[in-house]
Amino acid sequence: MAEYAPQNIADAEKVLREIMQEIALAGLQRSGFFEKAAFYEGTALRIFYNLDRFSEDLDFSLLVQDPGFSIAFYLEGMKREFEALGIQIAINEKEKNKKNAIDSAFLKADTVWKELLLKDIINQESIGMRPDIKIKLEVDTNPPLGFSTEDKLLLRPFSFYTRCYTLSDLFAGKMHALLFRKWKNRVKGRDWYDFEWYLRRGTPLHLSHFLRRAQDSGDWTIDAITATQFMDLLHQRIDALSIERAKADVRPFVKDAKRLSIWSKAYFHDLADKLIIDLN
Repeated sequence: MAEYAPQNIADAEKVLREIMQEIALAGLQRSGFFEKAAFYEGTALRIFYNLDRFSEDLDFSLLVQDPGFSIAFYLEGMKREFEALGIQIAINEKEKNKKNAIDSAFLKADTVWKELLLKDIINQESIGMRPDIKIKLEVDTNPPLGFSTEDKLLLRPFSFYTRCYTLSDLFAGKMHALLFRKWKNRVKGRDWYDFEWYLRRGTPLHLSHFLRRAQDSGDWTIDAITATQFMDLLHQRIDALSIERAKADVRPFVKDAKRLSIWSKAYFHDLADKLIIDLN
């Protein structure tokens, strides 16, 4: 906690969640989970690729499609890791229903959902913090394939390697979510923050993996996609974007909200024109 130097209760809750995430990854690694799965999405970017915003969930993809996959063994190993550090957690089933499907981006029937619950390790209630901190854990057991992985080193709570998607494939997944997320009137500004982050790094987007994801979700039914078609989709999405709603969503996750002042449709169109597309 001292290394993060949180400035308020909200920051402290984010820090606790991230510490929890790192311990969970350590327990999963020690149990051999990353021989079968890879880490991806926003928390992978935050922990291993220095994304400068907090992220909430732990998202994983199996390396080989296996709808019968069970995570029970690995969760027990993860609980032991927390207990070795003197921390008690509960693991709850995350219910899936049609109502959730309306609000979720891509709720798949073959996704394993769990919820980790951390209870009162520092007497949070006495300082006004919520008495429990939750993070969601998801494993896609039937993922779209065609992605590459790399081993990334984490030093806490001990040194270990985690298998992660490469940045180009993470970018492909992010753009799939950004273009096709079905959230009714809600805008996920974190998608646009990450889009800006990738562009600032000059990360190329792996178009063939984006295509597999779009086909898997049923949002693209053609056998191929060109760079021009992809760019048309992106510019159309920018035209439909509510900038203020995007800012409101991401503001709690960033330290310096002034960085959002440049956001506009024109800015995102200009960013899009700098996108590098990997056609291999």
